[in-house]
Amino acid sequence: MAFGILKKQLGLQKQLDEFLNQVSEASLLLRQGVDLYLSEREEAFDEKLEQITHIEHRGDEMRRDIEKKLYIKTLIPESRGDVLQLLERLDTLLDSCKAMLWQFKIELPDFPEEAHGELRDLTSHSAESVEAIVRSTRAFLRTSPEFADHIHKVSYWETESDKVSTRMLMAIFRRDDLSLCHKAQLKDFVRRISKIADRAEDVADRLSIYAIKRML
Repeated sequence: MAFGILKKQLGLQKQLDEFLNQVSEASLLLRQGVDLYLSEREEAFDEKLEQITHIEHRGDEMRRDIEKKLYIKTLIPESRGDVLQLLERLDTLLDSCKAMLWQFKIELPDFPEEAHGELRDLTSHSAESVEAIVRSTRAFLRTSPEFADHIHKVSYWETESDKVSTRMLMAIFRRDDLSLCHKAQLKDFVRRISKIADRAEDVADRLSIYAIKRML
């Protein structure tokens, strides 16, 4: 199906689709990476870290190439500004997923075993929010009737992420066996993972505005 906004710009359509694939894959690697870290599978974790770093670099290159084509070839002038802003916001999500795994690699946080299940849930919810915004973006560009359903799921997963992060933070700061410094480090990780879902919801808010503009 051709993109509604891009009409006959098939080359650009393929590039945008591939860029969205990079964002989607980064969210999957984030989820896998956190699971491997908690399972103490260091070698497998490092493989995911290498993969997500490569994907982030590739995503940056693709974004710059798409932006260059939009300007130089003056493609879709009526929607170019919206698409450019959307690319920048999606690229930030990709960067956040990579940065999160690198923070695990650098700081080596020691999460209590009792928190592992909820940390996996939190990461999964944030990853699902990124997946939902990718599907929302595809639907938006294709003028698909599925757009409303996908955009709603972004907010759903962001809310679920908030619930888990709040429970985790309350549990962490009620423990007597952790130092304040240790608690602060774990809090930072919980908040940064939850922030990925927040950023996805921010993209969804902008995307909803773009969709309204297109109908006017």
